Amino acid sequence: MQFIKKFVRDTKAATAIEYGLIAALIAVAGITAMTAVGESVGNTFNEVSTELDK
Repeated sequence: MQFIKKFVRDTKAATAIEYGLIAALIAVAGITAMTAVGESVGNTFNEVSTELDK
């Protein structure tokens, strides 16, 4: 029972988990944004290439 009481009072683990979740959320948002930008840039290069081939 002492272990559970001590674990509940320990806030360092909760803080570390929260920071980990925030970092994961930022990573997912960054990957999503970079994917969208990458697709847009790829489309632009394809359009330029098509126009140059004419």
